[in-house]
Amino acid sequence: MSKKYCIIFGSPRKKGNTASLLSVVKEEINKKGGEISFFDVYESDIAGCRACLGCQKNNDEICCVLDDDMQPILKAAADADVIIFAAPIYIWSAPAPVKAVIDRLVYSGCKYYGDDPYGPSLFEGKQLALICACGYPVEKAADLYEEEMKRYCKHTKMEYIGMLCERQRNLKEPFMDEEKKLRAIDFAKLL
Repeated sequence: MSKKYCIIFGSPRKKGNTASLLSVVKEEINKKGGEISFFDVYESDIAGCRACLGCQKNNDEICCVLDDDMQPILKAAADADVIIFAAPIYIWSAPAPVKAVIDRLVYSGCKYYGDDPYGPSLFEGKQLALICACGYPVEKAADLYEEEMKRYCKHTKMEYIGMLCERQRNLKEPFMDEEKKLRAIDFAKLL
């Protein structure tokens, strides 16, 4: 049985650096017969979490009472084996549309916040991976985001697979090269 992937793409540049890395990874997933659900959250209407706790009234499904473009993402995340966040690094983290998804997912799937502090995590056993691009050295640009998402995985009981992050120092140099492509192919094999 092939794996199911929920990809959250959060870059305003549809053919930018993050998209270049992601296209290589998606190609490799497709070669292995993986099933991809793809969401461009920059083109979506997704509100931030309101901490209303409506999601905590149902311990049986990943859900949210807000009626917006998050609903198909919740369904895909519930069905997925692997959740991939593909976004550029903005000030040591993901851009706002991705952050909204991150926040909404944790509450919708972790039933710890309502009446049952020992409620289940409906993400338990799923895997999470990060694909990103940045302008500074990776260890100084993406380190805090990676740590945030490692903690996110621990909290949600997901397995953190890892991060593929590549740098473009300036716009004068091309971003994608053979080394980055090979690293993206190797990363896809982890998924």
